[in-house]
Amino acid sequence: MLLVSGVLGAALLAGCVGTPSLDGTARAPSFSALQGMCGASPVDYGADAQSVYSAFYDAYVAERRGGLSKERFCAFQVVIAERYRAYRANPGPETQSAWANFFLDQRARALSWRAAVDPTLRAG
Repeated sequence: MLLVSGVLGAALLAGCVGTPSLDGTARAPSFSALQGMCGASPVDYGADAQSVYSAFYDAYVAERRGGLSKERFCAFQVVIAERYRAYRANPGPETQSAWANFFLDQRARALSWRAAVDPTLRAG
């Protein structure tokens, strides 16, 4: 129960954290640029694109501020892309649920990486 509460709390907090649009801004890279940082072909996440971008952006902030290595940042993207492809290859209620649970865990992980290096995410 605590794990579920923690994940849901992180997901709710993530909605409060500013994330640029998929096109990026003058200070934030676009979704395709974030994916391109690791040399892989961009993945079309469809309806999940904004949520995945939010996770990638939080991990990017952590990476830019020294709280995450580039290797871990890229591995994070690869794992999400692989799981998303597996979900899309066999869509159905069970795989959708597995994808959602997996992604919530990854979103919470990215948010915790960012919170460790971004003082605006720490309550004081």
